[in-house]
Amino acid sequence: MAQDQPIEGKADVDYVQLSVSRLSCTIGNNRALGEHRAGYNGIFKMTSPDQAETPYVPFFAGVNLENFFDAAPRPQDRKVFFEPRNQPMSLVRVDAATVEMHQAATPRYGIESRLRFQLRAPYYVDYQYTCIPRKSGLAGGFFGVFWASYINIPHDKSFYYLGKDADLKHPFWEQFLTQQHNRDSTLRSQDDGLELAFEEGPPALWSNTSPQRYAMPFFYGRFRNMVLIYPFQPQPETVVRFAHSPTGGGQSPGSDQHNPAWDFQLIVPDYQVDRPYKLQMRVVYKPWAGRGDVLAEVEKYLLGSH
Repeated sequence: MAQDQPIEGKADVDYVQLSVSRLSCTIGNNRALGEHRAGYNGIFKMTSPDQAETPYVPFFAGVNLENFFDAAPRPQDRKVFFEPRNQPMSLVRVDAATVEMHQAATPRYGIESRLRFQLRAPYYVDYQYTCIPRKSGLAGGFFGVFWASYINIPHDKSFYYLGKDADLKHPFWEQFLTQQHNRDSTLRSQDDGLELAFEEGPPALWSNTSPQRYAMPFFYGRFRNMVLIYPFQPQPETVVRFAHSPTGGGQSPGSDQHNPAWDFQLIVPDYQVDRPYKLQMRVVYKPWAGRGDVLAEVEKYLLGSH
């Protein structure tokens, strides 16, 4: 059962509340907490002295470990389709600013996961995900890991990224706003030459790619007076892709619009059993100060100046 003040190093809690100077977060496993529903993990709530509302749909979560997948058709059983959301996760508060969750190898895909969230002053959440495939023979010889962030009634459902013009020399800003769920939904990088052959079956966000490409490993979106920036540290032997859904976050409380999902995914081609693979990224949540400020935050993270 969840506790209000988890003890450091104790593994029988379901969530923790962490704060730094300009950011407070509730981070938890797949258990319910008040209006937050069971079956969603990650950042339940995120607030700032500059914005009392959380950017993530209160029922759901941000940076939510959502799916595993391979080349086979998406499973019809929702508990298998959303396998990481439906398997137990232990949770430990490592220190005053850090929480770590662990999930044993799952039944269908055989992927073991470790999720580490660390708050850093003034308004950062550093996220490190480590997965170890424990099962051989996944369809297509690869596996994918998919995360969703359900955005709480934003005025603009889009997220933005840097692309390149036709001569591939000059970066420019692009807007990513898909028209329908599962349509042109996955955004690849300029350097992503990996062509995955998915078997015929029901559509999924990861099996539908956009003709657009990103040039730098980040995207941002606006929430009220704030900006939410997701930069990613490149890792060897893996590929990071972004994804978008205009309706993935469900209906707003007034049922007059849908909440979008701003998503990302890790692809591990030609994986080796029992070998760990990583994804490292940061959540920046701060007052909007223009695109120059976005780029400064991204460059600071990518260059390792925290």
